[in-house]
Amino acid sequence: MTVSTRVLGRSGIEVSALGMGCWAIGGPWFAGDQPLGWGQVDDDESTRAIHRALELGVTFFDTADVYGAGHSERVLGRALAGRRDEVVIATKWGSTFDERTRQSTEPDWSPTYLRRAAEASLRRLGTDRIDLYQLHLNELDVDLAEPLLGTLADLVAEGKVRWYGWSTDFADRAESWALGGTHTTAIQHSLSVLQDSAEVLAVCEKHNLASVNRGPLGMGLLTGKYTATTTLGADDVRGIAPQWLDWFRDGRPAPEWLARVDAVREALTVDGRTLAQGALGYLWARSGRTMPIPGCRTVAQVEENAGALAYGPLTAAQLAEVQRLLAALRTAPEQR
Repeated sequence: MTVSTRVLGRSGIEVSALGMGCWAIGGPWFAGDQPLGWGQVDDDESTRAIHRALELGVTFFDTADVYGAGHSERVLGRALAGRRDEVVIATKWGSTFDERTRQSTEPDWSPTYLRRAAEASLRRLGTDRIDLYQLHLNELDVDLAEPLLGTLADLVAEGKVRWYGWSTDFADRAESWALGGTHTTAIQHSLSVLQDSAEVLAVCEKHNLASVNRGPLGMGLLTGKYTATTTLGADDVRGIAPQWLDWFRDGRPAPEWLARVDAVREALTVDGRTLAQGALGYLWARSGRTMPIPGCRTVAQVEENAGALAYGPLTAAQLAEVQRLLAALRTAPEQR
């Protein structure tokens, strides 16, 4: 069964079932000496990748103001010039940054900053509206996030934001905005073969929200191109991995995660899919609300990921087999 489009939650907007994540096209940026980007990028190749995605039916593009300290939004806006009405643009706010030094600074969850950030994103993207505007502070307390809903409602009334959501891996936070925001339509959260998020996915299903899946390819581990000897660069977030990123360690893929990939490789590729395409098919099979947004910065990456659309979700039998293998991995340490 193939899949081409899905509905973006309560909004009723039809978008491609596969999105393009635009973190990597932002290029390098830092928090002090800690890299937060994916290394050097070629803006021309990024533009070609975006255009190729459009040619292959991808209409959903997800970025954030902080990616590349504004650079990702600028590249995306230029690439989509003249084609704005063909696409749905999602971006995020919450982290402050200096575009000149490419340094990320302190988070700001004030309503005043929300409005300022939205206006700045509109300018960088070269558009008059943001289709999906997402809070980019994963762990923000619900009580601190609630006042933002009023300002978001004002931005919706002004036509500057169409719908909004929260990028969070916490079910209680997702639930609070599902209940409190009249234009909440999506929750972005980690979801992949490597990292489950069943509780947040359940919130999306309960409240008619889109489940936008970041990290669907395990930051590259589920592409099959990384081995135990792969070394990532010093300007790559995976090369000097921050505390929250446990898939990479000392500039290399963590062995335990490579072993997890190996355990499900055959099940994900048994019908001719590549490993990445199988990983995307797994997510579509999990729920009718999932929308993976694998990061791309080259035409070749776009073409491989978009190729998953022709295969569609894993079959029920394939999904069950992958889940059986994953369950065996979780229980193996206890059995030893």
